Amino acid sequence: MQKSTGDRDVTDPAYGLPKQDNDPKKELDFNGVFSLSNGKLYLLYKGVARPNGLAFSPVEKFLYLNNSEPRKKICLRFEVQAAGSLANEKVFFDLTSDSSDGVPDGMKIDRNGNVYSTGPSGIWIFSPEGKRLGAIKPPEVPGNLHWGDADSKTLYITARTGLYRIKLNIAGIRP
Repeated sequence: MQKSTGDRDVTDPAYGLPKQDNDPKKELDFNGVFSLSNGKLYLLYKGVARPNGLAFSPVEKFLYLNNSEPRKKICLRFEVQAAGSLANEKVFFDLTSDSSDGVPDGMKIDRNGNVYSTGPSGIWIFSPEGKRLGAIKPPEVPGNLHWGDADSKTLYITARTGLYRIKLNIAGIRP
């Protein structure tokens, strides 16, 4: 995800390696969140097993990070410091007790700072304070989402075999 500074923050889950974490081709013994700044790669965080979806609040005050680990379905929120480092880690939401199919994965933010995250059975929507506002339940388990159309009010949702869209009343933030 590109920040307003031009830096890019990325997650590095072990997906794609045949044996995941134990693959001898894996160069690091952890899965992390990294920032690419001025041609250099910096580790920002390595505290969850499957760092995956990430998003910034509207003015990049907070970074949200999903953990796509089935045994610990959480989203963390960090304060972004002036130099781009992360501080004050907090569990933003915890869906671990929901045994439905799906894990926190793709994530987007709307212009009001509400967080839209894939998760068990659908898209979960949370206020900037972490209060659950509702859910969008497509016909199959979603994996990712993105704002589309000229007004950024259409949410496109990818799932295992389908692509869905839903028109919303609020515009999303497109990186």
